[in-house]
Amino acid sequence: MHPQKLLDTLLTPDQVAEQLNVSVGTLAVWRCNGACQIPYIKIGRCVRYKPRDIEAFINAHTHLHTNLKKSGAGT
Repeated sequence: MHPQKLLDTLLTPDQVAEQLNVSVGTLAVWRCNGACQIPYIKIGRCVRYKPRDIEAFINAHTHLHTNLKKSGAGT
């Protein structure tokens, strides 16, 4: 893949914040304290995200219900 094509596929913090419906500042805090474990790329002062990492983050935080118990029925 041509290097420019690869860079074109990376997402900016603005794009990721819009997709996740959070602020760019929230993403910065998450990067700083590791709260959400979203992999990112840092080149100089530029931060970028791989689309597949954002998709994996969304999928990992998808739930079918609010019941958090992992044990069998009746416990």
